[in-house]
Amino acid sequence: MNDVLSFAGIDVVRGQKNLLTGIDWQVEDDERWVVLGPNGAGKTTLLQIAAARMHPTHGTASILGETLGRVDVFELRPRIGLSSGALASHIPDHETVLNTVVTAAYGTTGRWREKYDQMDERRAFGLLHDWGMSTLMNRRFGSLSDGERKRVQIARALMTDPELLLLDEPGAGLDLAGREDLVARLSELAADEDAPAMVLVTHHLEEIPPGFTHALLLNEGAVVASGPIGTTLTEANLASTFGMDLALREDAGRYTAVARHGA
Repeated sequence: MNDVLSFAGIDVVRGQKNLLTGIDWQVEDDERWVVLGPNGAGKTTLLQIAAARMHPTHGTASILGETLGRVDVFELRPRIGLSSGALASHIPDHETVLNTVVTAAYGTTGRWREKYDQMDERRAFGLLHDWGMSTLMNRRFGSLSDGERKRVQIARALMTDPELLLLDEPGAGLDLAGREDLVARLSELAADEDAPAMVLVTHHLEEIPPGFTHALLLNEGAVVASGPIGTTLTEANLASTFGMDLALREDAGRYTAVARHGA
């Protein structure tokens, strides 16, 4: 197996605040990771480095065999699929669903004067079909529901056949049905041997798809625990991560946690 991500001693400092401190983390090409932690834990900052969209203040970040600071990030980024709220905010509301996906081939968020061949458009349509969105290919992105937007964003993230797929809170804002549909689809993707290495950031254990193999727990920019999901998601580690005594339950690869009575 090969390292897709290799972080050693990563710090991110902004002003007087440490957003990340001493992060050591390795992700291999057949692994599916979930990154958990409360608000302000550093999850999105970590993902921005993994996406080659932010450089660490200290430490070494290697992505797909390339070291940040020694590589042209504009050549590296097409090898990384990213779905995030920040990226979605740059997609014009008037852009069609098909164009929202196909423009990932050039790393743009809106179609202008670029020319795409039929192979690009066929791939985009196929990904939309896989994510249940092909019938809406001519709809405006801005007219979609939250759940529909999330699925289009993931299809877009897969457009370049990436070696690494990064999903920043894909379940945020979804209702129960939308969340469960997304979790099921991500579980299917995780089970695909041809799928890229995956990293999913979330606040909620209920959003972890079955089939994810590893977990990284963050609090105040530091690693609380990291490793195989079965041994890392423990009540003690969750208590240290979220600052609350939690009762953990696992059923067929789905996780829930609730505060203990009297905690």
